[in-house]
Amino acid sequence: MDKDLIYKIGIGLLPGVGIITAKKLIAYLGSIEAVFKSTKSQLMKVPDVGSVVADNIVKQDILARAEQELKFIERYKINPVFFTDKNYPERLKNCIDSPLILFVKGNNCFNEQKIISIVGTRNATDYGKAFTEKLIADIAEKHPETIIVSGLAYGIDIYSHKAALANNLKTLAVLGHGLDKMYPSVHKKYAKEILEKDGALITEFMSESNPDKQNFVKRNRIVAGISDATIVIESGRKGGSLITAEIANSYNRDVFALPGRIEDEFSKGCNFLIKTNRAALLESASDIEYIMGWESNTQTKKQQREIKFDFSDDEQKIINLLQEKSELTIDVIASNANMPVSQVASLLLNLEFSGIIRNLPGKVFRLV
Repeated sequence: MDKDLIYKIGIGLLPGVGIITAKKLIAYLGSIEAVFKSTKSQLMKVPDVGSVVADNIVKQDILARAEQELKFIERYKINPVFFTDKNYPERLKNCIDSPLILFVKGNNCFNEQKIISIVGTRNATDYGKAFTEKLIADIAEKHPETIIVSGLAYGIDIYSHKAALANNLKTLAVLGHGLDKMYPSVHKKYAKEILEKDGALITEFMSESNPDKQNFVKRNRIVAGISDATIVIESGRKGGSLITAEIANSYNRDVFALPGRIEDEFSKGCNFLIKTNRAALLESASDIEYIMGWESNTQTKKQQREIKFDFSDDEQKIINLLQEKSELTIDVIASNANMPVSQVASLLLNLEFSGIIRNLPGKVFRLV
């Protein structure tokens, strides 16, 4: 039996050891094996590891449960992906609270070029459903390599998965429970189709983990962290979709929201995100292409060639700053360029019209 894999499963079961502490233990001691083979005194030299936690590691009581889980994943051909493994999702790895281990059923396609997450209310209206279907169909037509991520729940989640499948896009379902069950059970047939079409079911939860409310809150950070952008299609003023959007913003990922009428209950959350600059307004797939830089490289190069020698000294100064720092707010640009904000705003507008920069939510700018 793979002892190293047992350790990888087991570290997440240790009482008093959260994700941050577990990563700290591995980094400080050098390997997952070293964590379980260290003495109590060695363990207590690790910052924030006290006597109780060190005792729990030394006892190794949890390894029996880890062995049981290993038998389960081997029996059902589930792929465990540890955060130090090469095939762990790169985007998710950059998030401080990324899961220690993911249990994957299906195709490991986490590191493809274009991955977007779509979330929304479980009480989707015809407006939300129709927009989801058209959005994904349009994305599939121009960017068939795109992967769609959602949570396999009722409403916008399942409409997103179904639209992806209908348009031959790979889709990833992030679950809030173990892979020994399916919630809701009526979505088993869609889970099966996801696997048949080279998608995947993903969870950080071991078998026998129930679909409890707190698990779905934890699940949201994977949905936000595994993709380049999160799209919110219909949401009330409170709910999991807004939590996912907030997490995506904290990860410095792009967020989009579908606007709706101010009196519509399930548009209030989206309107709030747009109003408070927490999300870009989404009207069509072209908005995603523009913000994400998905337009044709040929078109971009043509634009750049056309204006290559037309930059003013001040415009070139702004371009140089964005080349150095990737993304900057207008205030930071003005400060570093030693120009008034009003002048910078005018220059940025010219560069945006020329297709050189993009204006992101929060008055953040970056080069195309």
